[in-house]
Amino acid sequence: MVDEAGDRDESSNVAIIREVYDSENAHETFEYELERALESECNLIVIEPSKLGDETSRWIAVGNCLHKTAALSGLAAIVTGLIWGDRPYICGPLGFTSIITCGLYTVSWQFDPCCQYQVETDTSKLPHVELLAVLGPSSPTFLVRKDDTRRRILHTTITLAAFGVTAWRFYQAFK
Repeated sequence: MVDEAGDRDESSNVAIIREVYDSENAHETFEYELERALESECNLIVIEPSKLGDETSRWIAVGNCLHKTAALSGLAAIVTGLIWGDRPYICGPLGFTSIITCGLYTVSWQFDPCCQYQVETDTSKLPHVELLAVLGPSSPTFLVRKDDTRRRILHTTITLAAFGVTAWRFYQAFK
């Protein structure tokens, strides 16, 4: 568990969620500690409980998937809309997919503090490699805080452009 005096180093902004089962509702305690670490915007969060680490990794992966789907389907909608202007049935579904996934990301993930983090599997890239000696034999999940403002602007811009191209192609096809 994160302990303000012991496991939390304010100068390096690291939180360690220790796997200590001291009560029957330990999993809820782990979740609370993760929420505290996310809200305090730690640069590195180490999650020792494997169940919580897996859940968090999957949640981040779903958000990443929505972001990538919005961006890639939007780009495909723009390209197909510009190349095949007389076939809106090609760019239409791609533009619609981009709009739906961007909307889901915006509603569900944009304001979640977890979207500011990425799972780091390469321990050599961690900002505080000296922590690995303290952790022991467990295989924790490492969350590294990343600024996602540029990627949100990117996928929103691509989605809006895809919507514009798709709407224009449908307008031209049905006028």
